[in-house]
Amino acid sequence: MATGRTHRPATRSRGIPEATVARLPLYLRALTALSERSVPTVSSEELATAAGVNSAKLRKDFSYLGSYGTRGVGYDVEYLVYQISRELGLTQDWPVVIVGIGNLGAALANYGGFASRGFRVAALIDADPAMAGKPVAGLPVRHTDELESIISDNGVSIGVIATPAGAAQQVCDRLVAAGVTSILNFAPTVLAVPEGVDVRKVDLSIELQILAFHEQRKAGEETTSAPAGAPRVDLAARPAAQPRAAATGTSARKGPDGEVPAVMPA
Repeated sequence: MATGRTHRPATRSRGIPEATVARLPLYLRALTALSERSVPTVSSEELATAAGVNSAKLRKDFSYLGSYGTRGVGYDVEYLVYQISRELGLTQDWPVVIVGIGNLGAALANYGGFASRGFRVAALIDADPAMAGKPVAGLPVRHTDELESIISDNGVSIGVIATPAGAAQQVCDRLVAAGVTSILNFAPTVLAVPEGVDVRKVDLSIELQILAFHEQRKAGEETTSAPAGAPRVDLAARPAAQPRAAATGTSARKGPDGEVPAVMPA
């Protein structure tokens, strides 16, 4: 099977917009669910609803793939699964290394969705000598001293960083120097990378803060639209929410309600 080192997706060369690329996994997830139910075809409206986008945007996205469906029939589910998987590079084997095997790193290592989506965890790496050799998700943890040789031996081009913020940039620099060109960053910090290296950042605290913004906005709307005579809620009088520290990905942290648990990816 081909590896990520020698084969790369053709999306950029074909001029597919980044916004479309970001939606392709949503379509693939919805299509995979349909395939598992043996649904042969799906309309653009049904698929758009399942993916959480509007149908006009879906049809535009699929036009970049050269897939237009059949009037009155819709899209062939199995063909679209293959077409999107191929466009995303998921018909190949992508060896991945996870650096930082704390609570979050271990949860990622145990996540069963990697293998089913074309990603093979080639190695688990941690800086703690006490972790070396310990099995996690069926793999022995390797020490960071072996990072470069692991990447070279396995042809790794994708790295996952789940270290504390203070160690993330150094790990990133070593990954890039060893030949990694795509990084998924769970550390609560912004990484500096050279041209040609792609970084995707996953920050759970930011996502929660965005949700808090919308909750506050909805509460304000409910207050201003309350019927005449109804008691009004003074939002300013509410006790301020206590900020929680962002998870580092290496250990659970104490809060007012106890430990903040590690989070398994969806």
